[in-house]
Amino acid sequence: MNAAEKSNGEASRCFVRGQHSGVLSTISKRVEGFPFGSVAPFVLDHTGCPVILISTLAEHTKNIDADPRVSLIVQPYSPDMQVAGRVTLIGRALRQADKSTLGARYLRLHPEAESYFAMHDFSFYRIEPVRIRFIGGFGRIHWVEPEQYLLPVSALADQEEDILQHMNSDHVENLKAYCHHVHGLAVTEARMIGIDPDGFDLRADAQVLRFDFAQPVHDAQQARQTLVQLAQAAKASQAARTGP
Repeated sequence: MNAAEKSNGEASRCFVRGQHSGVLSTISKRVEGFPFGSVAPFVLDHTGCPVILISTLAEHTKNIDADPRVSLIVQPYSPDMQVAGRVTLIGRALRQADKSTLGARYLRLHPEAESYFAMHDFSFYRIEPVRIRFIGGFGRIHWVEPEQYLLPVSALADQEEDILQHMNSDHVENLKAYCHHVHGLAVTEARMIGIDPDGFDLRADAQVLRFDFAQPVHDAQQARQTLVQLAQAAKASQAARTGP
């Protein structure tokens, strides 16, 4: 299944998976009733909910604690921002009591936040979507309901770290081959930093690359099958380039 064949819910979720920062709008407590926008690094959990790490001292945190209704717009930079795809998630931001559950996943994608994570006044807030506005390009503009966007909890979340350790220990050459096969990049170093039902992320040299699965995977066995297929495709592509 390619991106054009995905449902609007799947396509909007996969779009957000490929980004790691957005603009968070909260309802201002200081200037009553007005929206307040701020930059917000985030990761998606395995179900598709955005997770942000914010301080109790921040203006947006005070706003959320007074009124949890928020929106998060996610859009990569483009010379023409009006024609670029984008997703706006409208929902409620809820403080998570436990930092450790989401901490490792967040820090793999945002290692610069390690010092913030260690501070007692920083907490994770998960945004639980109420509705999603998906603009996937010209003529593809839709409202998406949470049940169309969110994935159920699966075994993969608990298996993620074991998969990463295995791939980074035993299959580094495959990771490099993925980079060339999917993104056309020859890299000297590649490390898997996250895997979720929709795909995986690699830190390849100095950049983070996203790899989408054709269909969601829900456990380590399905992930293994998909990664083996990708490795075989990469190997066949290399053989075709180099010839006999």
